[in-house]
Parts: sequence; structure tokens; C-alpha cells
Amino acid sequence: METHKKIRWGILGVAKINERVIPAFSQARHAELLAIASRSLEKAKQASARYGIPKAYGSYESLLEDKEIDAVYIPLPNSLHAPWTIRAAEAGKHVLCEKPIAANAAEARQMLAVCRKQGVALMDGFFWPHHPRTARLRQELQQGTVGDIQLVRGCFSFPLPLDPANIRLQPELAGGCVMDVGCYPVYGALWVFGRLPQRVFAVGRYQYGVDTVMQGVLDFGEGRAAVFDCSFMLPFRQWLEIVGTRGRIWVPDMWLPPDPAVFTIESENGQRQEVRIGGANQIAAMLDNFSLALLEKRDPEPPADCAVQIMQVLDALRESARLGQPVTVR
Repeated sequence: METHKKIRWGILGVAKINERVIPAFSQARHAELLAIASRSLEKAKQASARYGIPKAYGSYESLLEDKEIDAVYIPLPNSLHAPWTIRAAEAGKHVLCEKPIAANAAEARQMLAVCRKQGVALMDGFFWPHHPRTARLRQELQQGTVGDIQLVRGCFSFPLPLDPANIRLQPELAGGCVMDVGCYPVYGALWVFGRLPQRVFAVGRYQYGVDTVMQGVLDFGEGRAAVFDCSFMLPFRQWLEIVGTRGRIWVPDMWLPPDPAVFTIESENGQRQEVRIGGANQIAAMLDNFSLALLEKRDPEPPADCAVQIMQVLDALRESARLGQPVTVR
């Protein structure tokens, strides 16, 4: 591998999340942002000028035709993830798709199948798995620091003005709070336990045809469970708790960590240890991890199969909340 080489990126869309993602390219060692596209050439040119991006395209198709682009980031609404990931894969582009990866598990499986057929990589755009704090948390779990894990509790909520024009509140765009923020603690539970739950149970509150509040339980068998909540109607909260037979790990600001990022280990005898990890930009780390995997011709981590599993659980949770009864994950 030529260590100086960089993956050349394009972005399909001028979504608000770009305000956080685009600046991270300047901190990434293996990624270079070359182009941005919008359905409006004027909007693409405005974004290009604002961020110093060399190329602006007035259609997503035009960017995908650019042979200088190796990979694309897709920050479009959830309902557009599958069609544009498939279009990008067919154009030979690797894809980093904003989370959750699709509108449902069936779409996620189709996306992965097409990407594998075309020989391109696919990964969803969760930032937190790439933060070095997450690797340290995995180390503590593997070492059995808090014993055998029995319970995971997590949340992600923030107050959102309930304007039906917001894409998060439009059912045809696969909106809803469990898709927007509930996917974080759901993924966190899968990451801790390392497998799918057997069944789930959820309750929710709805407005404009989407869930604006949801709480749920994920049953991992043998009494092991994860409990989560998400909401557009509660204060900003975003923590994860991992409880084992010999203690617990408490992670404040799990999904959007400050600098330094911290977590606390509490042992069964009451001893506390705070771990602090500074100097990390998790978005730049995500871009670098994906880009370096491409340069080294290996599959990126986390694998796209994880993204499919997340969608399996989200599908079951949404079904359970609608039916008012437990649902088997399938």
C-alpha cells in the first residue's frame, strides 16, 4: 500500500449533517473530499464555496459518473438510502451511508447484496464505533472487568419542534425517533452482547404517522436484556450503562462524546475508576477507518452485516410498538 495515497470522496446531498461531517475531512489522513452534489446546482455550488470543495454537481448521477471519485457519503433521508447506495455501487463507488442504513432490513440486505456483487464496500455512518473510547470499552468487556454482562440500558433523546415538514416526521421518508436516535442504543446493545436479541417489546407515541417517543426491551435470553428509550419530546440525553455480575460501566455522552471522552467503572465493592480519552474526532476516525480499509483492500469495520442486524431489530421494535405485543426478531 502507498501510505501517502488517499481515497477520493464525493457527497450525495447537502444535508445538515454535512456541517459536522465535511470539516472532519480536513482531519482525516486517508480521505480527501473532491466533490459534492445536489439536485440543485446552485445549492451544490454554495456548499462547494462554503467548504472549499473542488467540484460541484447539479445531480447525484453526475457525481457518480466522475471517474476520479472512489467513494461516496450518502446523507440523504432514510427512504433514499437504498436506491442511491445501489446506484453508487453500480457505478463502482464504495459507500458510506448515513445511519440507519436503510428503511428496513429487506432493503439493507438488498444493498449489501448489490455492493458485494459489484465488489464495493458498504458501511453505515455511525460515528461512535470509531472513537478510541469505544475500543477501550471493548477491551474492558473482553477482560471481564465487570463480570458477565446481564443488562444494558441506553437512551438518546432531544426536543424537536414537531413540524410535519421535518423529514424526521415524515413516514414516507422512513422517519420516526427510533430510526433517528433510537438506533443508537439499539446498536449499543447489539455491540455489547455481540448477537441479535431473540425478541423485543416496545411501546410508542405517534404523531404525523411516525413514532415521537419509544421505549423498548430487547430479550437476549437467559435473563439478559437491554432497555432503551428514545424521543423527540424529552430533554437531550445520550448515555449507555453496561451492568455485569461484578460491577457496571457508565458512559455519559456515549454517542456524541466531548473531548476528553470519559467512562466510569464501578466495581461491586464500590470502587470507582474514571477513564478519560482525549484528542479524538470520531467522525474523522470513521472516514479514516473506512478509507484505510479500502486502501488496504480489506473489509471495513464494523462490517455491513452489523447494519443489517440493526435494521432487523428496528423492524421488530416498530412492529411491536404498533401491535402492542412482543415480536420475534427475524
